Amino acid sequence: MYEWIKALHIIAVISWMAGMLYLPRLFVYHCEAEVGSKQSETFKVMERRLLKAIINPAMIVTWLAGLYLVWAGHWYSSGWFHAKLTLVLVLSGVHGFFSRWVKDFAADRNQRSQRFYRIINEVPTLLMILIVILVVLKPF
Repeated sequence: MYEWIKALHIIAVISWMAGMLYLPRLFVYHCEAEVGSKQSETFKVMERRLLKAIINPAMIVTWLAGLYLVWAGHWYSSGWFHAKLTLVLVLSGVHGFFSRWVKDFAADRNQRSQRFYRIINEVPTLLMILIVILVVLKPF
């Protein structure tokens, strides 16, 4: 069962990360769209569907499968796991910010620039790299 849950966890992580990397790109392009335009309204639908249909469910499955793996593999006392957990908590916080910004765009309240979203788009990538290194190398 452990290997099946691990496979599910990896699939969920890939789905979560795909959404976390794509959503801020949508924000970048949404910034260019005039408020109330057909383009802006299309971005609102895309952002909401991406968040609700892919990113949120993938995060939930990632957490549930990951917690099972930690419990079944007895990883909870490992140093690398504590570091990974911290980074996953940060990534979950970034997810929360993205959710808030989807709501801001939906209400035409975006206050941030394209540049901001281009920079923030790198945060999930950096976190993903660090998490993968910790899981594969288990340095401590």
